[in-house]
Order: sequence, then C-alpha cells, then structure tokens
Amino acid sequence: AGMKFFLQYVGCFFAFFSTGFLITSTWTDCWMVNADDSLEVSTKCRGLWWECVTNVFDGIQTCDEYDSIYAEHPVKLVLTRAMMITADILSGFGFLFLVLGLDCVKFLPDEPLIKLRICLVSGVMLLIAGLPGITGSVWYAVDVYVERSSLLFHNVFLGIQYKFGWSCWLGMAGSLGCFLSGSLLTCCMYLFRETSSGRLHSAYYLRKGYSSAATVVTNVHLPASQTATSKMYAVDTRV
Repeated sequence: AGMKFFLQYVGCFFAFFSTGFLITSTWTDCWMVNADDSLEVSTKCRGLWWECVTNVFDGIQTCDEYDSIYAEHPVKLVLTRAMMITADILSGFGFLFLVLGLDCVKFLPDEPLIKLRICLVSGVMLLIAGLPGITGSVWYAVDVYVERSSLLFHNVFLGIQYKFGWSCWLGMAGSLGCFLSGSLLTCCMYLFRETSSGRLHSAYYLRKGYSSAATVVTNVHLPASQTATSKMYAVDTRV
C-alpha cells in the first residue's frame, strides 16, 4: 500500500508540473529569441500568438499580436498551435482524473478497483498528451535551427537571426514529464490492479464459504420440529 501511495504522489507531482509547463509554453512569447550578440540593445522574442521586443536598458516591453487565426500563417506556426493546444487539453484532463483517483481524495472510497482504473485512464491520457507536445516543440526547435544554419551556411544576413527560446524548452520538459508520469501510472499501477483484484476475489470467496458453513451449522443444530414451526409462523405472518 505504501508503494502504491508513493507512485500515485510521484505521478501526480510530475503531472502537475508537466501540465503547467505545457500551458505556460503555449501562451508565452519566447519560442524564438534573437541570437545576435552585444550589438543589440533589445531582446526580440516570438511566440505562437504574438511577438515582443524588450529594451535591455530600461526593461520596457512592447508586444504586437499576430493577425487573426483565420489569416494565412506559416505551416510551422499553425501546426504547432494545434498540437500544443491538444497537449494542454489532454494533460489537463489527465491531471484532473489523477486527482480523483488518489486514495487520499474522498471520491468512491469503497471502490478501490474503480479508483485504480481512473489512475490508469489518467496515465493513458498523459501519455497521449506527451506525443503532440513533444512533436510540436521539437519540430519548431528543429525548424528554427535548420533555418538559422542554412542562412549561416549561405552567408545570408537578414538583420535578425533567431534561436529557440525558453518557451520551447518548457514545451519539451512538459511533454517529457507527461511521458514519465503516464508511464508510472499505466505500468506500475496495473500491477497493483492485479493484486487488488486478487485480494477482492479471495475475500469474496472467503466470505461466501464462511456464510455457507454458518448456514449448515445452524441447520444442523435446529430440530426438525422447530424448523417446521418456524416455517408455519413465517407463512402465517405473510398471510
């Protein structure tokens, strides 16, 4: 039991921070940051929804939102948005299900097998959430790196060159955390599910055998006349 509690809490810890990392990375503005050196007096960051410029000296930040979502955007931007939003939704629901499946939460306290199944469903959802999250963040980072490397290889300078920033790193970390917590909940909790089901079946058959034995003992000790009298009394009572 102690090991099961430990695995639940570890999975909940990773699920909480992974979900937070994914949501934060989706709605922050530093997926791409300028890679220029000390000649720049401002830091330029691009996110999935807007672009911000921060002055290095006074810290004043100015942000410009992109056009409407119905406007034409690069394929990299559109697909990354879709995959990160999908990862946010799945990881959020997975974390909520995991909270309901914790033994310390007073939800279905008399149904341990159902709570274990809820933890298993949560683990599967977290595993699925990690797939679009890691795909979107790694693809975005690789695309930025390839674009910058090709410009440097051809000696092309367009004024600003970018590298992937901390928002992209958060997306990768959150996705890996989802994989880790999902693996703990699906693989390890399944073993406890088999153990708990075996204990429940053993307890059921033990109670059944005990009740059958008690019935036999009662019938043996009761005289035949007393049993007949009890039946007649029961019939008269129903009438």
